[in-house]
Amino acid sequence: MKNHMITQKGICRFANHLRENEKAALTIKKYLHEIILLMEYLAGEPISKAKLLLYRDKLLEENQVQTVNAKLSAVNSYMEYAGLKECKVKLLKVQRKVFIDDDRNLSEAEYKRLLKAAREKNNNRLYYVMLTLCATGIRVSELKFITLEAVKNGKAEINLKGKIRTIVLHKELIRKLKKYADEQGINSGYLFRTSSGKSLDRSNICHDMKKLCKTAKVNPKKVFPHNLRHLFAKSYYAIEKNLARLADILGHSSVETTRIYVATGIREHERILQQMKLII
Repeated sequence: MKNHMITQKGICRFANHLRENEKAALTIKKYLHEIILLMEYLAGEPISKAKLLLYRDKLLEENQVQTVNAKLSAVNSYMEYAGLKECKVKLLKVQRKVFIDDDRNLSEAEYKRLLKAAREKNNNRLYYVMLTLCATGIRVSELKFITLEAVKNGKAEINLKGKIRTIVLHKELIRKLKKYADEQGINSGYLFRTSSGKSLDRSNICHDMKKLCKTAKVNPKKVFPHNLRHLFAKSYYAIEKNLARLADILGHSSVETTRIYVATGIREHERILQQMKLII
């Protein structure tokens, strides 16, 4: 397909292609956004490998490597769809980080202060949401699978991205969630819902969590739903050092992704080095 130009009609057809291939709604939204940005960059000119390489350089000037690769994945997906495999560009190589940024590493103590702050502000829903995310390690997008039926069964069947996995709920968590359901008058369906009955989304939860930072005395940079998932992973791995099992629990297709979740902070690494007592 020579002289292929990206058009609005072409983007609409690409969106249909993604839906037919059962891509997640959020993935479709992100991919379309990136192709629109590419279309604006090309300004009506046809696609070529040379132009995409220049585009990659431009992205790297403005973004971190991981962000660039996410954008390029969307671009390459479009190239595959459009029959332009020869135009696909290689993703940038990223060296796996041995340590995570301490400024973004939520500790167990900070997590407990956030829970306490939610209680003090009488935000029971947020308290139980954070408790559930951190006690199960599920993604915030998977909260919709925490229904009253799942709580009564003691396990939740997570069906996302074409993969199904079972999450076992801790007995104490079950007890607390049943209490919450009774308090809210929930007889079935979503446990965490908006006033209109819909499942909570990430923006609702993240916004409410940020409000706790001042009271909990926690750096806002550390406070977002996904960090609760990281805290679960680190806590689990500290007891059961089995990356493969943890990857299954988290729903990761690659153990390499799980490694990122259990990476230690620099201060924690320094503490371990001190305990080794090799310098005398």
